[in-house]
Amino acid sequence: MMKAVQITTLEGPRAIQVVNVDPPTGDGNSVLIDVEAMGVSFVDVLMTRGLYQVRPALPFVPGVEVAGVVRSAPVGALVRVGDRCAAHVPQGGFAETVAADPALVFPLPDELSFEQGAAYAMNYQTVHFGLVRRGRLKAGEHVLVHGAGGGVGTAAIQVAKGLGAVVTAVVDRAANMDVAEAAGADRVVAADDDWARAVRTWYPEGVDVTVDPVGGDFFLDSVRLLRREGRHLVIGFAAGGIPEIAVNRLLLNNIELIGVYWGGFIAEDVSIAADSAAALSELARNGHVCPIVGGSYPLEQAADALVSIEERTARGKIVLTATREG
Repeated sequence: MMKAVQITTLEGPRAIQVVNVDPPTGDGNSVLIDVEAMGVSFVDVLMTRGLYQVRPALPFVPGVEVAGVVRSAPVGALVRVGDRCAAHVPQGGFAETVAADPALVFPLPDELSFEQGAAYAMNYQTVHFGLVRRGRLKAGEHVLVHGAGGGVGTAAIQVAKGLGAVVTAVVDRAANMDVAEAAGADRVVAADDDWARAVRTWYPEGVDVTVDPVGGDFFLDSVRLLRREGRHLVIGFAAGGIPEIAVNRLLLNNIELIGVYWGGFIAEDVSIAADSAAALSELARNGHVCPIVGGSYPLEQAADALVSIEERTARGKIVLTATREG
């Protein structure tokens, strides 16, 4: 048996349970991973309330990103038995052992710990896909990052800097400014200030790319800050509201609204994951990719970890750690 977190009712983070379940045995085509750390994301919070676009039948094990040690792997996988790895799974990550698609299991760079690796397989893949494939970021361009005190935001700062961009970060409150600074942002502003005016003062011509995992009231000001041929990357809606826009603004300023749904894209073309993993490993070796872990909880305290995200007290990436007996 192994320990795992289960969602048994859709009553929020406090209703989850830690239970004993049978571990996966693998089917010969999966990579079996002994998990050391698990990434906690806003996706997991939404799933505890049935608000995510994917709604598995109850009960189920949440969790979409893990780091650990390979127990077994099929021929052709990017990893071998005994390797340190990071992996994305569609669900089931909050467990001591997981089975993962070999195409979504990546060697964990020596420079990163298991806890940092728990942020590596989804957040960094998502922002790399967003900035490179969808946003067509070029060195020297200016990137504005929202939610810059959280896991996606800090990942976006680091990847953008690694790709040669200038980065301005917007955090939800002044207490999180140091997190964005530690991630490498060139300038940081708190959303409780007049953040849009500050950005416009610093960069009167506007910015080239906005990274937006927040949505809500930040959306329209972000679009207004784009310069000609700017790109706004829609990654999520952590603020809760799904914004709208009069599309004539896009026409008049020759700007683009771009959806970034990495999970949906890899369902159709998983090959991009290995390419991003190779690029991210190089950025890690060069010191650009270094996930900021803001809180680490044992698996048994998964509810507390999820609440910290729901209540927006999290700083950096929140992770769970396995606590096997013996």
